[in-house]
Order: sequence, then C-alpha cells, then structure tokens
Amino acid sequence: MDVYLVDGTYELFRHHFAVPSHVTVGGREVAATRGVLGSVLGMLEGGATHIGVATDHVIESFRNEMWPAYKTSAGVDPRLLGQFPLLEEALEAMGVVVWPMVELEADDALASAAALAGEALEVERVYICTPDKDLSQCVQGERVVQLNRRTRVVLDEAGVIAKFGVPPASIPDYLALVGDSADGYPGLPGWGARSTAAVLMRWVCLEEFPAECAAWNVDVRWVAQLCRTFHLERERAYLFRDLATLRRGERLFDSVEALRWRGPRPTFEEVARGLEAPALAERAQRLAARRSI
Repeated sequence: MDVYLVDGTYELFRHHFAVPSHVTVGGREVAATRGVLGSVLGMLEGGATHIGVATDHVIESFRNEMWPAYKTSAGVDPRLLGQFPLLEEALEAMGVVVWPMVELEADDALASAAALAGEALEVERVYICTPDKDLSQCVQGERVVQLNRRTRVVLDEAGVIAKFGVPPASIPDYLALVGDSADGYPGLPGWGARSTAAVLMRWVCLEEFPAECAAWNVDVRWVAQLCRTFHLERERAYLFRDLATLRRGERLFDSVEALRWRGPRPTFEEVARGLEAPALAERAQRLAARRSI
C-alpha cells in the first residue's frame, strides 16, 4: 500500500488564494474548505486508500518562544483562519484522519507520521504531500518521498540532492544557514544557496565545520568570508537549525491501518449541506459504495 500524508495548512492556504470566495447564507466563508475537501476526495477517487491530514490548529507553536520573529497568525486573513476548525471538522466527518496541531506544527506531525509509516513493512511508499522545504529532511531513498500535488513533482533522495545540493539529513543545517523566509528566520549573512550547498557537501553539518578558517581554504575569498560569518554567528546558526529540525516523536497512530479510509461518517451529509456543497457527500457515498465500504 501507499500512504499519503497531506499538509492541510498548505492546502487551505493554496485553495484560499486559488478559488473564488463562497460565503454561505449564514455569512461564513467556506471556499477554501470546500476546495480542500474536493481535493482530498479526488485523491481517494484516484485510488488512495490510506491518508492522514495535518493542520496548524494554532499557527503559533513552541518555536515562537525560541525565536519571536517566527511565523505567526498576524496578518493572516481572518476568513482563512476561521476555516481551520471548519476544515478539521469536515475532514473527520468525511472519514479522513486529521491531526490538528497546537504545541507542535503540522510539519512536525507530517514528519512523525512519515517516520511511523516508513517503518511499516506493509507500506510500499510514503508520500509527504507538501512543497515545504523543511519536509525534505524526511525523505528516505525512494521509499519516503515528497510530493508537490500542484506541480506533480516527486522528490526522492536523489531529487532532494539535485534541488538543494545536499542530502535530506543536511536540510536543517542548510536552512539554518540560508534561512527560511516562510518561517521567519533569516539565516546567516552572506550564506546563499549555492555556497551553503558547497560547504555542506564537504562537511555535512555545522559540527563538522573546521574551527580554524585556514582549513576552509582561505585562497577562495568567499569561503574565508563564510568562515568568519559562521564563527561570529555560530550560536544563531545552531538556533536556526533547531527551528528547522522537525520533531518526529509524536505517536500519531499505532498502525497504518488507522489511516485507511472507510467511507464518510453519517454526519458528512449534514456538513456538506452546511458548506452548500451537497455534491461532496454524494461523491463520498458513491466512492464508498464502489469500494463496498
């Protein structure tokens, strides 16, 4: 079997900006929620059997205490923020496993779920469905891969190396140095993508960086500058790497069978009507009947 782990936060944002607004007669914006439900249902109609969706039930996390400038809900459209609990409720009613994260982030849930599913012998492949750079650290060979559902690009370990210039294990070190504007930390001055990849391909991680600049090959001016910057900003680099390192210890399920879709719950028809999208319930019921669920 294949397991699909979906970044519900990314999907909600993507659909919010991609589809026209839909306000119900009760005055609630629901367009993004309807879009995500239709998209996940499309995955099931396409043959997916085991799916889990992670969401940022609360945008802020423990990382905001580590770095105050880390991403927050400030400035996010209230019409979008208001759909997180709505999406979680609707997915559960549709029969899809949902992990609404509060202390940790959705990315941590995806990393934890990928680690658990990757250990299951019955699983052929794990697809982490998100384009987020930090999830690339979870890729393992050709077994645990990253899927951008919008572009349909799949990144296995060779793909991660081709894209970033470093293997999955070095992604947190890479992000610590180049920064991640989406998450709100800047990296170190002067450390660009190509120079960072070149250094990490030689020394793999921050701990392996030589203590003396002479060992960095000072004949190359940019390398000498990187060395000086790193030693001046060492503590910040380690902090940023901690921010970029996903937590994989959450025991989200005991067996991958917990992720098997077993059809919509009886409440989904009512939920779909509330979203003014009864066709979603009809699609889910037809699919369940076709699979004899």
